[in-house]
Formats: sequence, C-alpha cells, structure tokens
Amino acid sequence: MSSENYHEPLELLSDATKERHRAIVSLIEELEAIDWYQQRAEACVDAELRDVLLHHLEEEVEHAMMNIEWLRRNDRLFREKIGIYVGSQGPIVEVEAAEEAAKLGAPAGRRAAAEAAAGDEGDARRPPGEEARPGAVGVGPARRGALGIGSLKGA
Repeated sequence: MSSENYHEPLELLSDATKERHRAIVSLIEELEAIDWYQQRAEACVDAELRDVLLHHLEEEVEHAMMNIEWLRRNDRLFREKIGIYVGSQGPIVEVEAAEEAAKLGAPAGRRAAAEAAAGDEGDARRPPGEEARPGAVGVGPARRGALGIGSLKGA
C-alpha cells in the first residue's frame, strides 16, 4: 500500500502530521478489513462462520469510526468537511455545489454554483480557450487549489 510509508523525510514533518498519517493509515487498514470481511461473509456457506465474520466486520466498522472521530477532533479541515457532508440530505455530489453557492450568495444548484464559483476567471476544470461541450463534465480538479488523485506521485 502506497500510504504505509511517509512520502517526505521524517525530519521535515511535524508531530501533528505524523499523528494524522498514523490515523489515516489506520483508517485505510480498517476499511480494507471491512471489505475483506464483507466479501468473506457473503461467500461463506456455513451460517455460524458467516455470523462470526459479520461480527468481525462490525468491529472493524467501529474501529474505522473511531479513526474518523479522531480525525474530526484533531483536524480542522476534516471537522469542517464532516460538518458539511455527514448527515446531509439530497444528492451527495450536490452538497458541495450548494455549500459553494451559499458562500457566494448564489442560487443553489450544481450549475448555478459552478458558474458562480468560476466567476470571471472561467472554469478551472477546462484548459484556457477550450469551450465546454453541452452536458460535459469537467476533467481534473473540481476547483482551483484542489489536487487530483495521484497528483503527488513522483513529486
């Protein structure tokens, strides 16, 4: 797993960053265990063994939630984003758009929020000068300053 190791020299990292890394790696491990137990339980033909595996799965979910709660308590950004997304109503992908629209005082809705967020600078997801195709979804970071998946590889 690529996240097991630090990506920068330890002496350059704060204690807070090291602790956050430990929490994130632990969360990843718990989520993997949940997936493994779910698959094993679903494939299992012995009812008693299935019950044991499902019990283990529930324990792993508990462990994952403890890691998430630690991150919420100890990381401002996690705390902020959990407050926005967890327990929200409606389509999950529209939660961010509604949040951005509210910050800008724009009408809620994905298109309105995207237009308001783009402002005079255009859509950050499209290269300059490239026109949007009707109904096309942007490629790359959803907003300025966001990192795409794998964008730090090789950095």
